[in-house]
Amino acid sequence: MVSAGDFRNGITFEEEGNVMQVVEFQHVKPGKGSAFVRTKVKNVITGSVVEKTYNPTAKFPSAFVERKDMEYTYSDGDLFYFMDSETYEQVPINKSELTDSFRFVKENMVCKILSYKGKVFGVEPPNFVELKINETDPGFKGDTATNTFKPAIVETGAEIKVPLFIDIGEVVRIDTRTGEYMERANK
Repeated sequence: MVSAGDFRNGITFEEEGNVMQVVEFQHVKPGKGSAFVRTKVKNVITGSVVEKTYNPTAKFPSAFVERKDMEYTYSDGDLFYFMDSETYEQVPINKSELTDSFRFVKENMVCKILSYKGKVFGVEPPNFVELKINETDPGFKGDTATNTFKPAIVETGAEIKVPLFIDIGEVVRIDTRTGEYMERANK
């Protein structure tokens, strides 16, 4: 059991049959009245975020969300297949369970599969990936001084913004959480 007074970012608990994760919390002690905990909680199954207040003594059952490393192997229509590298078991995951950041994942990359009581509800790609630029406008000498960006398409088909000096065939590091170019990869 976890009490609302012990809430911290990332804690998961069950409430009314839903699995909730604390995104933000704030302990409030007003001058009049009793203390309370103001939170933003995310339903980990549906992804919806709501603001709620709790009595600090309220208790909730803890929810254990399993995060397992699995390798993305291939896709077939709307199903994406992930393989457990220990048991070689294939797990199909529907396209609707994938976040926008999955567009940076290519075959054979290891992702974290999120599940609760055996039901898969999400996929976390690696925070940073290195991908090759397949399409972009050519860069010109002297373009390194300005802080302007141009569109580029990486090998997974995703479009990102890169500095003007990046050319086709270069490998770049991308933050999958924001979709931003970070740097050239040293290869």
